[in-house]
Amino acid sequence: MKQVVTVVAPHLAEQVLIALQRAPLEGLSVFEVKGYGRQKSYLDQYQDTEYSEAFVPKVQITLWVDDSRLEGVLEKIVSVTRTGRIGDGKIMVMPVHSFL
Repeated sequence: MKQVVTVVAPHLAEQVLIALQRAPLEGLSVFEVKGYGRQKSYLDQYQDTEYSEAFVPKVQITLWVDDSRLEGVLEKIVSVTRTGRIGDGKIMVMPVHSFL
């Protein structure tokens, strides 16, 4: 069993959920989050202003999937979210020792 955490732009979150609609998942959670990645340099232009501590809104989708289905689920996520631009998001895969 694996836990997949993907962080994407808000406008892509619904497309990810639609792509995963028929995927065989053990569970799924969605969170609104804020943060930054490589686009942090974009925020630096607002240094010493009210925006200097700004974070970019994102959506975190956490799901649990059987090892045998992992590759298919990752392909679905990547096919929807990869635009080639900074800010596409991140995907992290972690082992799950037990799922109750």
